[in-house]
Amino acid sequence: MLLLGAMLTGVLDDCFCDVESIDVFNNFKIYPRIKKLTERDYFRYYRVNLKRPCPFWSDDGHCAIKDCHVEPCPESKIPVGIKSGNYNKYSQAANSVSDRSECEQADDLGAINSTLSNQSKEAFVDWARHDDAQDHFCELDDETSPDADYVDLLLNPERFTGYRGASAWRVWNSIYEENCFKPRSVYRPLNPLAPSRGLCLEKRVFYRLISGLHSSINIHLCAEYLLDEGWGRSVWGPNVQEFRRRFDTAETKGEGTRRLKNLYFLYLMELRALYKVAPYFERAFINLYTGNSREDGDTKELLLQIFNEIKAFPMHFDEKSMFAGNKLEAKTLKEEFRLHFKNISRIMDCVGCSKCRLWGKLQTQGLGTALKILFSEKEIQNLPERSPSKGFQLTRQEIVALLNGFGR
Repeated sequence: MLLLGAMLTGVLDDCFCDVESIDVFNNFKIYPRIKKLTERDYFRYYRVNLKRPCPFWSDDGHCAIKDCHVEPCPESKIPVGIKSGNYNKYSQAANSVSDRSECEQADDLGAINSTLSNQSKEAFVDWARHDDAQDHFCELDDETSPDADYVDLLLNPERFTGYRGASAWRVWNSIYEENCFKPRSVYRPLNPLAPSRGLCLEKRVFYRLISGLHSSINIHLCAEYLLDEGWGRSVWGPNVQEFRRRFDTAETKGEGTRRLKNLYFLYLMELRALYKVAPYFERAFINLYTGNSREDGDTKELLLQIFNEIKAFPMHFDEKSMFAGNKLEAKTLKEEFRLHFKNISRIMDCVGCSKCRLWGKLQTQGLGTALKILFSEKEIQNLPERSPSKGFQLTRQEIVALLNGFGR
């Protein structure tokens, strides 16, 4: 965010925080740790279905450029604790399996551990029921689908691959144009990135989050831009000209500054969600399980260090003002908010470039998980200290998307 900070100064709208403070906090406290965290086994493997058809229009063909391709990770490369199922992050017997064969581990991990109490076993059943009925902010991939693959995120980085198909423009145009709130506000700007005068806080937040997500993706494409395809190997690097075309104040008639401010706003919202969810992970029995006890312990310790830094940040976004009016109106608006965002997650299946689709789906799920956390404050506050919760849980996919999305 160093380059961005050079282009922005001052206080952000809708929150009492300034750009300079966020830059210092992120660049020196958070980013070095979040980078290390997302390189660890638990967070580098993401299961995703990139073959789901676009639900909104006829598929106009996928990108044929080789750099658009996403290489699935062979099953043999996936840590046994990850491929054995989501519930393993709660396993109470994970420390004893690291020296045994992969097949033996897989056999044991294929069923709920017999050392768990009856109360814990019942909780697992309740989790499944709750998860099936839970109102998600994202359209979740079916991890059991034969079309779902594990992807090594470190080997498939987010970058501009050279794809310039119509689907990219169509996806973002649909996101902005087809997800307005009803009834419409007295004033709705034609450009969703324009000042949101006349919109209530919730609607401003919605548009600013989507704009921030769009800005984040564009910045990463500019930072890892396909510069040369000569001599049989591709070369990526920063494309400053493309960055300025999208964000420079003069070239965008002022829109670029708002886009970047919305990126900072998105950062604060996801930071707030991590602050809120810290108690969920701080419980002793929560284990980010891969099957390697030393690796798992180091990963959780690093995650807790990040939470401690986040707690010390003095200027968190205050989400309590959202949906705080008439209860019926607030409930209706909150549901509309959820459905809009869920719709956006479905649109990501229309992205033509597989690598762009991968990172679009991951970052959308990460933001959806952040929203789920912010709207589950009471459930998180009531978490039992020594046993799983019926009212709030996160799947491994949500955890991986949340931290990688925030890392982006």
